[in-house]
Amino acid sequence: MEKYTLIATTTFGLEALCKRELRDLGMEIKKVQDGRIYFEGTMEDVAKANLWLRTADRVLIELGNFKALSFEELFNKVYEIPWEDIIPANGNFIVNGKSIKSKLFSISDCQRITEKAIIKKLQTKYDIAWFEKSGALYDIEVALLKDYASITLDTTGKGLHKRGYRKKHGDAPIKETLAACMVMLSYWNKDRILYDPFCGSGTILVEAAMIGRNIAPGLERGFAFNNWTGVNKDILAKAKKDALEKIDHHANLKIYGTDIDEEMVNLSREIVADLGFEDDIKIFRKDFRDFDLEDSFGVMITNPPYGERLKISDLARLERDLGEKINKLKTWSSYIITSDENFERNFKRKADRKRKLYNGKIKVDYYQYYGPRPDF
Repeated sequence: MEKYTLIATTTFGLEALCKRELRDLGMEIKKVQDGRIYFEGTMEDVAKANLWLRTADRVLIELGNFKALSFEELFNKVYEIPWEDIIPANGNFIVNGKSIKSKLFSISDCQRITEKAIIKKLQTKYDIAWFEKSGALYDIEVALLKDYASITLDTTGKGLHKRGYRKKHGDAPIKETLAACMVMLSYWNKDRILYDPFCGSGTILVEAAMIGRNIAPGLERGFAFNNWTGVNKDILAKAKKDALEKIDHHANLKIYGTDIDEEMVNLSREIVADLGFEDDIKIFRKDFRDFDLEDSFGVMITNPPYGERLKISDLARLERDLGEKINKLKTWSSYIITSDENFERNFKRKADRKRKLYNGKIKVDYYQYYGPRPDF
């Protein structure tokens, strides 16, 4: 069975967590770079990684890695790749590019040269002057870093944060991958209460429920590789069947969310109902200040409004009130992601750990407050 060099791409700061996920899936890690975890695997592993990774953005196949100081070198090395065995005559191949600290700095020229080499190679097999590109998508990238070119093929399609449960609900203020990361970096498990006081459209709550029930995040969606010529469609079908058998139907989850925005509450309830999580997730239209919490080893995980969405004075008061409420609960653990650099001062407590992350293009800090571990 053919093995490939695979790359899981992820947001800067999540590499260690994504690496742990891959190891838990039984993958052999080769190396880790900023935003990229290299591992080895078969097409079955491609299916498994796309289906199960919660913190990755994409899974790529690396087709070539070489030094390229001239466009001639780039053309020749790209031409050496057996494109005729990868892309069919009607394949919809597109070439994206990027270049960092490299002699070949013109991205558009690198894309043009790469596409020209691919076409020339395909024409050795297909007697075609012009490729109509009407078939399955083959998303190729030429990425140059310090004069080394990496040629990759995207197996994923739409980013892995597109789980499938937002088909008719639009985007959320926080990516599903980052929400999953917040849960995975916390002390929460399926036996503990989880509470999000600013739940919005419920992304953190839904990701927690999927983790608590061991539901593969990619179960409700398809992937680009499954449409490629020569790929056995049974590979993904079997991976999904195996994932369905691993779901924990017996977990008794206690996940709660509040929000003062009626539209958001209705939206999150609709998403929860669509997913069949009504027994796991309870959402209330309520100010967090008025929501009763017992001091019972609960876990708060939240993405409160940032300074970009609130006046500074309102944000300070909100963070102060949140601290006054949560810090009284001595057995609780709290996890808050925010771009507000004054958060700890307003919250009246220094975090046990602070981790730098990115919510889209916004640099944020993930403040972690550890409570005692329960005996149960």
